[in-house]
Parts: sequence; structure tokens; C-alpha cells
Amino acid sequence: MTVMESAPAPALAPAPAKPRICEDEHPYPRPTGQDRYTISEVAAHTGLSAHTLRWYERIGLMPHVDRTHTGQRRFTNRDLDWLELVGKLRLTGMPVADMVRYAELVRAGQQTFPEREELLTEHRENVRTRIAELESTLEVIDYKISVYSDARRRTEGA
Repeated sequence: MTVMESAPAPALAPAPAKPRICEDEHPYPRPTGQDRYTISEVAAHTGLSAHTLRWYERIGLMPHVDRTHTGQRRFTNRDLDWLELVGKLRLTGMPVADMVRYAELVRAGQQTFPEREELLTEHRENVRTRIAELESTLEVIDYKISVYSDARRRTEGA
């Protein structure tokens, strides 16, 4: 190979598609700047109970939630984004302690990017393992359905 020739650059894996949760456009009930939601509005929007929202705040899973002069919580669109992420982490089976640790790392700032990456990478592997287990289980269920379906057809045709 001469100086003018070059080896092809190693192909980088394409970046994963940006999930809707990470997009800049969200279907918020109110535009940013007018986004002062009560706990009951957030409960209605997210499907979480007011009790769960208070608990998230108490255990450190919710970042600081603003309050009115009378002490009522006021949530923002940013809080709704955070709750959507927490919901995804819950759905994938992340333990609450890990979610709280992740929240602490987020609050600590950019210097925690490596720790956040490690935590999410480990969780991703757990999710992939669980998906494989579920796919294997689904194969068994599909097989059993086909056994019963075949048996039903045989008895109907007899």
C-alpha cells in the first residue's frame, strides 16, 4: 500500500435510533413555560398514583420538585420526561435501588457519565437476558397452542 492508498476506515456501528422519549418534541399537556402541573394532573398524565409520586420524591427517585408558597408540588415538562424514563426502567425490571442510584448520578452532573453508562450497560444485558428467556417461553406457549389447535381440528373433522 502506498502513501496515496489507504485502508478503508473501520466501519463504526450506526448509532441507535433516537427513541421518542429522547426526542425534543413531546406531546406535553402544556407548553414549556406554562408547565406547572399539580400532583393530580401528573398522576392523570402518567398513570401513576399521587402516593407513588410522593414516594418517588421521598426516596430520591424524583429530582427536586418545585412547590408553591402553600407547599403544593408543581411539576414541569422536564419532570414528565423524567417520569417517562423511570417508567421505562421499571418496565424493564430495573430494581428501585438502581433507579435511585441512577437519579443520584444524574444529579451529580456530567462527571458521572462513565458510571451511568456502566449502570445502564449492565441493565441492558439483564434486559437482553430476560428477553431471551421470554422468547424461549413464548416458543413453548406457541408449541402448546399448536398442539391444542391441531387436536381441535382433528376432533372437528372426525
